Amino acid sequence: MTKYIRYRDGLSTRYGILEGENVRDLEGDLLTHKETGRSRPLAGLQLLNPCQPTKILAVGRNYKSHLGNRTFPQHPEIFYKPLTSLLDPECPIVIPRDATEVHYEGELVVVIGTRMKDVAPEEGLAGIFGVTCGNDVTERNWQYGEKRDVQWWRAKGSDTFAPSGPVIVTGLNPDDLLLETRVNGEVVQSERTSDFIFNCGTFISWISGWVTLLPGDIIYTGTPGATRRLSPGDVVEVEVEGIGVLRNAVV
Repeated sequence: MTKYIRYRDGLSTRYGILEGENVRDLEGDLLTHKETGRSRPLAGLQLLNPCQPTKILAVGRNYKSHLGNRTFPQHPEIFYKPLTSLLDPECPIVIPRDATEVHYEGELVVVIGTRMKDVAPEEGLAGIFGVTCGNDVTERNWQYGEKRDVQWWRAKGSDTFAPSGPVIVTGLNPDDLLLETRVNGEVVQSERTSDFIFNCGTFISWISGWVTLLPGDIIYTGTPGATRRLSPGDVVEVEVEGIGVLRNAVV
């Protein structure tokens, strides 16, 4: 199991391997790199969202507990989030202009490790590089209410609506991890990813039938249970077993 971070140190942005409270410097990108032999303390480094994808996809309606009385989907329901929605750990989620019903959605995020097109489910699972924590922030009125748009372009894609991090971890089973979301310290979501309706190999295979997945692309895997409105001053924490805690305040 290896923990990768992306961080800023002064004017420099680079990748590293996290070991306890120290970081081993890497030269290159997340998937093609070598160690420099230098290390530095984690303290004082600004953690960034941990990779630079060419695209962000997300799986909707992927937990029975989130669907309630709605009909189960016949296949994975996929949508896009724009790259500009990415948000670094510890940076604030900004409630956008005219928004009235912004919700958290704590999620596991998978990071793609190899080019995939028309792959079988077992190839899709094997093609995952690692996993991280994510928050698929959503404006419910723009998604489903009277103010809903034809697409979820702003309901799911407004600036700061895709927090991710703090680390990417390899060697975990993405289909059996405990996910917990807390708002101001209160547990508001808690479920294992073994409760997915569509497991990781299945939805990666489905996506790759139409959209080529490239190394570094990320997929938000769905949120469990119910969600509720966030207010300025709230602090959202998404914790996934074996990864750590993604923390963002709301402004």
